[in-house]
Amino acid sequence: MHAGCFRGIFLALPLVVSAVLVIFSPLAGAQAKPPTGTSREPNPQGVPAALPKGKKLILTDGNYHLVRSYERKGERVRYFSVERSAWEELPAEMVDWEATARAEAEAERLRQETAEKIRELELAERTKDVDVDASIEYAPGKYLPEGPGLWVIEGELALPLLPVGLDTKRDKGRLLAQILVPVPIIPTRHKVQIAGKKAVLRVAITRPEFYIRTEDAHEPELELIRATVKGNSREVQRVSTNIAGEQSASRKTISVERWPVAKGVFRLTLSQTLEPGEYVVAEVLPEGLSLYVWDFGVDGAVSTRAPR
Repeated sequence: MHAGCFRGIFLALPLVVSAVLVIFSPLAGAQAKPPTGTSREPNPQGVPAALPKGKKLILTDGNYHLVRSYERKGERVRYFSVERSAWEELPAEMVDWEATARAEAEAERLRQETAEKIRELELAERTKDVDVDASIEYAPGKYLPEGPGLWVIEGELALPLLPVGLDTKRDKGRLLAQILVPVPIIPTRHKVQIAGKKAVLRVAITRPEFYIRTEDAHEPELELIRATVKGNSREVQRVSTNIAGEQSASRKTISVERWPVAKGVFRLTLSQTLEPGEYVVAEVLPEGLSLYVWDFGVDGAVSTRAPR
């Protein structure tokens, strides 16, 4: 190649470099940045913008304006329109003031209900996994013992009820009839009872209240049953079986209300006073009474404990 050609190429290089820099400059053409205050980037969180909140300014023709706020000045009403984001005016006579006040009261009621439900849900979420042990206060400065159990509250004392086993005994009269009649068509009847005439634990109040803490934090279905003293035992219920093999149970129950206190802890209150006698607290299972119950007796009580 001729030397003059090399010299021409060498002299043209600065012009080529300048052109390349201009082409790829961030200020050139379509690569220029958008004006300040705009963005082509999507919402990085993917969260839609919150809709504007407002209240209804109801008109006499049944329509309404959704407004952020409003004020009445003589015969005119000035309001900030949520829809148009601007201050506007209209004659005061066009506004149904009673309907507007009712709408505001209803909106406030719904707001309070929603806030209360949110608080309840948050509280339930915070306490669902909390194991409450010895922090249940049944009287000022008095707390339940640790661990599962059932207690009757007498003044400042939490008296533990101990579980006792149930025994089943067939009715002698029905048993004799079945022996005399070879075909088993005679209905049967069993007595469910506790050994002994009296429970060891005695209370002196006619309307006691109870606390129970279950071992696995389940909600027990409990009944308070009046036992009947028969000989040297206390009958809790009778179970009858008819010819078809269907069973029915009868027992003297007393209404008990159950109040949840904490996870696995419940307070039991009575709607009536107890007469002197023998009683049991029993858990009712799908197949019937649990094999173990808690027994106690009431001895001529003179004091009462009203539910708190």
